[in-house]
Amino acid sequence: MKTLKLAALFIAAALSVASVKAQTADEIISKHIEAIGGVDNWKKVASIVQTGSISFNGMEIAVVRTVLHNKGSRQDITLMGMNGYKIITPKEGWNFMPFQGGQTAPEPITDEDLKASQDEMDAQGSLFDYKAKGHTVEFLGKEDVDGTECFKIKLTQKGGKAETYFFDPKTYYIVKSVSVVKPNGQEAELTTTYSNYQKLAEGIFVPMNMGVPLGGPGMNADLILSKVEINKAVDESIFKPAK
Repeated sequence: MKTLKLAALFIAAALSVASVKAQTADEIISKHIEAIGGVDNWKKVASIVQTGSISFNGMEIAVVRTVLHNKGSRQDITLMGMNGYKIITPKEGWNFMPFQGGQTAPEPITDEDLKASQDEMDAQGSLFDYKAKGHTVEFLGKEDVDGTECFKIKLTQKGGKAETYFFDPKTYYIVKSVSVVKPNGQEAELTTTYSNYQKLAEGIFVPMNMGVPLGGPGMNADLILSKVEINKAVDESIFKPAK
């Protein structure tokens, strides 16, 4: 979010409007968290392991995402018989994608990318208890998503990464998000869609189908989750690159 410098005459009015917007955003976020299982259930989430697959251009891509809350995240990708991964920890991160340009060894990510990726270690989601995490939100009104006027909220994370969420006004589920990323210093918008929310044994709801950015600007592929495991024991050694 950018801070606007306003003339003194309009400061009081602007602060009043900002207060209303913040309150509206908080109400929407509160209803969203309640809709996906409630504060008490999400507070118990210490780890999450998501297993799924993507069909893209005739290829089957296996994906496993493992998050140990605030300690590490790892995304494993299996494609054409090759295994790759992305690891994020509080102090370091690595990429190993042998199917992209013949990479033969894990490479450390830049400090800028590490800072922007810290939210990937949040097993409970950036919106949950966002103020305590140092994030800010802004209510942006409504916008049409496939024929539904959805609430639109922009969240700016502590590390600077911005993401806009679109909430269905009937269910308060997130149906779409748009994030701004800067891979290799080049700014790009990535759109993800969410559907088929399912209730897990722990009392929380998660989307099992996602349209994820893949293949180039504006191109998405369907990620179908076959399994989501909550509070599964995670060996922290997986957050270190293979030697």
